[in-house]
Amino acid sequence: MSENHQLFGTEDLRGKLSEHGYKNTPQRKEILQIFVDHSDYHHMSAEDIYKILRENKSEIGLATVYRSLDLLSELGILVQVDFGDGCTRYELNNTDPKAHRHHHLICIKCKKVIEFEEDLLDELEEDIAEKSGFQILNHEVKFFGYCSECRAEM
Repeated sequence: MSENHQLFGTEDLRGKLSEHGYKNTPQRKEILQIFVDHSDYHHMSAEDIYKILRENKSEIGLATVYRSLDLLSELGILVQVDFGDGCTRYELNNTDPKAHRHHHLICIKCKKVIEFEEDLLDELEEDIAEKSGFQILNHEVKFFGYCSECRAEM
């Protein structure tokens, strides 16, 4: 597995808003801080963020959370991740933009998502590019199956 390289620090995240003409509102700062503080918990939904805000006694509403997540994704601060279950999740864009993103292993029983960082598709990309003339910039892979805990219960 490869290492993640932090692309944005807290000040970089806030600076990226200003750089694009957006205000660093208290709500956006608080939402960004949640991603920084909970960097070990990947793939948070708007509802996950809202729950954390409520636990922190914040008065930020769910509609504001959705708007902020959309904007932060547009600016490349967050990455939207869709696991095919109808729930969009978000994570900090903390990888080198020239490198491939990590892949996901999704348990169809417990819904756990495991990140897999090793990229084994370089040869396939080269073959596709050579045969089709298509310039590939990135790819996303999701594997669906059973995690080790669910397999042990079977």
